[in-house]
Amino acid sequence: MRRKAGIGAIHKQKLEQEKYKDKGTAIQENQFEQMTKHMEMFRTNLEEFATKHKNEIKKNAQFRRQFTEMCASIGVDPLASGKGFWSVLGIGDFYYELAVQIVEVCLATNYKTGGLISLDELRDRLIQARGRRKEHQEITNEDLLAAAKKLRIFGSGFSVLPIGRGKYLVQSIPGELSMDHTAVLQQTSIAGNAYTSVSLLESELKWERDRAQKALDHMVKLGLAWLDDQDENGKLYWFPSLFTACVNSNSC
Repeated sequence: MRRKAGIGAIHKQKLEQEKYKDKGTAIQENQFEQMTKHMEMFRTNLEEFATKHKNEIKKNAQFRRQFTEMCASIGVDPLASGKGFWSVLGIGDFYYELAVQIVEVCLATNYKTGGLISLDELRDRLIQARGRRKEHQEITNEDLLAAAKKLRIFGSGFSVLPIGRGKYLVQSIPGELSMDHTAVLQQTSIAGNAYTSVSLLESELKWERDRAQKALDHMVKLGLAWLDDQDENGKLYWFPSLFTACVNSNSC
């Protein structure tokens, strides 16, 4: 018969476990302290880098994107920092100004689009407007998405809708679109025609006819879609917010 471990052996084993636990805790604390020092050093270097390349960050879109990615890697958001060093840098001001211009374009085109505009068309219109200014700054879709986040303070009046394949729509009307409405926009965008129909939604989304008709009727009521009942194949529902993408891809 094997002898059971004695009290002394159990006590010794417990002491060994506690020693290893204390050692592990000490190692973790030391690693955390070292990591904190590295992060602080990186932050300081990042501030020096930003000061040196301030103008290039503001004017060069690719450079600006890489810089904001570096900031995100250490948990710094220069867009949300309104005081101290980051306010002096002025990047937040760039995006706030861009957000105001987004609102201006959206309001100016609402009569045509019903409150939805593609990110590509929005960028084209902003470039035209900003091109008339002396100090022109290159803007990208990433810049527009970052600026659009500032508009969330208006609630559901402004939001960004992903519609697949890296495409987005900016909504500038009150109220949130349902999942069905978003699915209609996504399917229409992927098809590349700027229009859809009840039969297309039945076929592509596997919906019941009543569900497809209800979604389209509501979008027409909101002004997001135009009804074409003159087509020989039946009623078509056109989305003016997708016209630009359609024309650019020669799908219409």
